[in-house]
Amino acid sequence: MNNVRLTARYGFAAAHRLHTPALSAEENRRLYGKCNNPYGHGHDYVLEVSVEGLVAEDGQLVRREELDALVKEHVLALVDHKDLNRDVAGFEGRVTTTENLAEVLRSQLERHWTLTPRLAGLRISETPRNTFSWKKTP
Repeated sequence: MNNVRLTARYGFAAAHRLHTPALSAEENRRLYGKCNNPYGHGHDYVLEVSVEGLVAEDGQLVRREELDALVKEHVLALVDHKDLNRDVAGFEGRVTTTENLAEVLRSQLERHWTLTPRLAGLRISETPRNTFSWKKTP
């Protein structure tokens, strides 16, 4: 039997400010524009988590409630309705770009992964125009 991939979609809201302490205020404004607002700004993110493996005898790749529980406990609880700059571990010394957010969430998932199918990738949509992906290579 071939591997099957399932992608589950989750939503969360979070705020952040793009700012690099090593740069001057003017350089930060030039680099990040309106995203450097001192009061921050928010997004309604869409997170997609993909798992891959063999279908079990029960006809499923993964029990959806187990995947949902893992993502809710170890990802959504970390970021939903949070200020990424102030409230989320993993951003120390990092700019809160969605590229870095993808890395923080990937790390969280891999650290707590207990499911039988492997974590195959994740995608985060920050806006309808900006989506960032991580894909596990074989």
